[in-house]
Amino acid sequence: MAAAAAVIKKFFIASMFMWVAPIAILYGFNHNLIPGSTNLSPYSLTLWSGFLAVISVNIVLAFYIYIAMKEPSDKHEPDPKFLADAKASVKKLTVEEASVSSQSLKKQE
Repeated sequence: MAAAAAVIKKFFIASMFMWVAPIAILYGFNHNLIPGSTNLSPYSLTLWSGFLAVISVNIVLAFYIYIAMKEPSDKHEPDPKFLADAKASVKKLTVEEASVSSQSLKKQE
């Protein structure tokens, strides 16, 4: 259960950064807190702030994916009944496909 709590905590932190980072960037641009933003036209200011806000969300998302990929995964054993059903389903499908294709070949001849 501790592992689930750690995953939820990481997800919550990443979600908060996905909200806070773009809003902080937009706020910084609109209130001239970013150096050089006072020299930009309103059109450029909107473009740059929006572009950087979107980039910040993508950076947070990439970081979250990186952290998730580094997380150790325990070896899972699939449910034996599910595995047997899946194998039987695949085998049945391949047999049906073979009979359908042989029937279509006979029709073509």
